[in-house]
Amino acid sequence: MSFADIQKQAIAEWQALHDSRKPRILVGTATCGRAAGAEAVLAAIDKELREQNIDAIVIQVGCIGLCYAEPLVDIIKPGRPRICYGNVTPEIVAQLIEDYLVKDNPRPDLALGTIGDGGVDGIPNLFGLPVLKSQLRIVLRRCGFIDPTNINHYIANGGYSGLVKALAMKPEEIIEEVKKSGLRGRGGAGFPTGQKWEFCRKSPGEEKYIICNADEGDPGAFMNRSLLEGDPHSVLEGMLIGAYAIGAKEGYIYCRAEYPLALERLRIALKQLKEYQLIGDNILGSNFSFHLKIKEGAGAFVCGEETALMASIEGKRGMPRSRPPFPAVSGLWGKPTNINNVETWANVAAIMQRGASWYASYGTQGSKGTKTFSLVGKVERTGLIEVPFGITMRQIIYEIGGSILKGKRFKGVQTGGPSGGCLPPDFLDTPVDYDSLTSAGSIMGSGGMIVMDEDTCMVDMARFFISFTQLESCGKCIPCRWGTKQMLDILEDIVNGRGKPEDIELLQELAESIKDGSLCGLGQTAPNPVLTSIRYFRDEYKAHVEEKRCPALVCNALISYYIDPEKCQGCIICLRSCPAGAIKGGKRVIHVIDQDKCTKCGTCLDICPPRFNAVVKTSGERPAVPEEPVPISSAGKTRGGQQ
Repeated sequence: MSFADIQKQAIAEWQALHDSRKPRILVGTATCGRAAGAEAVLAAIDKELREQNIDAIVIQVGCIGLCYAEPLVDIIKPGRPRICYGNVTPEIVAQLIEDYLVKDNPRPDLALGTIGDGGVDGIPNLFGLPVLKSQLRIVLRRCGFIDPTNINHYIANGGYSGLVKALAMKPEEIIEEVKKSGLRGRGGAGFPTGQKWEFCRKSPGEEKYIICNADEGDPGAFMNRSLLEGDPHSVLEGMLIGAYAIGAKEGYIYCRAEYPLALERLRIALKQLKEYQLIGDNILGSNFSFHLKIKEGAGAFVCGEETALMASIEGKRGMPRSRPPFPAVSGLWGKPTNINNVETWANVAAIMQRGASWYASYGTQGSKGTKTFSLVGKVERTGLIEVPFGITMRQIIYEIGGSILKGKRFKGVQTGGPSGGCLPPDFLDTPVDYDSLTSAGSIMGSGGMIVMDEDTCMVDMARFFISFTQLESCGKCIPCRWGTKQMLDILEDIVNGRGKPEDIELLQELAESIKDGSLCGLGQTAPNPVLTSIRYFRDEYKAHVEEKRCPALVCNALISYYIDPEKCQGCIICLRSCPAGAIKGGKRVIHVIDQDKCTKCGTCLDICPPRFNAVVKTSGERPAVPEEPVPISSAGKTRGGQQ
């Protein structure tokens, strides 16, 4: 069967789905949805449809990005817009089917908004939902709209037309097209993709490899996982195009084993490709043959580094090696190898489907196209987003993210994961692109974005990220192995009240030495959270070191809990709830916390009735409070009208 016949069949299936007079119910069943209870919701939908004798089409789709509102259920009645419902439970399912499908009441009180199927250049018209209004979907344009396990859905929406177009071109022409698009690698370094391909193409040797880096190990990052779960064929098409352009006949997808759903979707997609003869020998009747394998990683963060990744594929311990030679010259098994990450390959498919000029019309001069981010932390609307380069941090956090949780003050945003830096409010209007973030002292990274509020301790934040990179260091080079350990020891001293005045300067000196002396990107970027937090939040470091005080009231060794004698009602609620037995007192007696016994768990603060608000959390100087319980009457206090 020719591709034209395959495409015709797929479009007919897709059109029949949209022309059907049956209602369609789309359920987000990616990892985020499943974690929130989507499978129970799906079972409830099947049960209600059977009991109500309703003939509806139920489709499992990938993540559309609204992770804060999972589980998501969208209902499309013939001739009506697609209505999106969030935080759906099995109980809500019964209401929706009864009220909307039976009684034609769309329940606007339960709806998040409407979503359009159309749009410009195949990009969905994401109207009605504030979280989607400022976004531009290129890589994620099919996620949440198609069944990721149905190749026909992908093909009907332009899928594999880029591969067909590429096979009619010379490899050098494809590389020029990618160069013209301005695409830069989305794995973190931002190296021009077309130039990288050209190096590998020109390297001597008949045997070459391409690799998809799907290791994604940054804390709080889930962009690549979501794309593989929601639209795996976009990544596979990009890899096929890249293999043809470079001259590779074999390739690997290196995906961590902690992504079972992504791996399942990839295996289904590869099976479908073989059935349609879009992978294997003589693809679509051409002289191009390509075979692809999946390699499951064991979860080592360092294997996100390309030379460590290749060592892992070869069956060796995942440890980086010095460069040169670069992988484009000597990579997997000593052969020329090209490695790009999940998002880069998906962008390649879009570029070949729509054209380089179309793609380059989005973004900025030095950063073309769009970027996906996992927006997490102290923000109202967490989730997966895709925005054009050039958008400001303020737009992302306040327009898309819906502001800071509970009306708190914005304090900083960590970009680039543990290898990135933390930027203060002064950078809210900074354009989000490779060069601007680098100038600010951070990096783009693969796309993690963690928002922090006034309750975040920047010293403790730096300690957390250094502890992560120190644990994940392969230990091959001394600057990373011992340098990060020494930095962690100093940070532990600071957050535990043992910091010395010279520690801040020592941290900076160590950080610069580690950056300059480490073998790979893990060590070279590990000090970034410390350097940027010192650069922009030095006052917090000084407070910890000089005043033994944590301004954010986070570091346990520097905080204390006290009971305000002016507010204590002697109700004994906190006394009964204290797990350490650290509270002394009785009924109608002002309570006192024994600081030697207090474990600083915060139970007393949480349990104290808001109308009393008698428990105080402090750092620094001890407030004037009784050392022993005092009867309220003898203190001459008025409590609830009684003296």
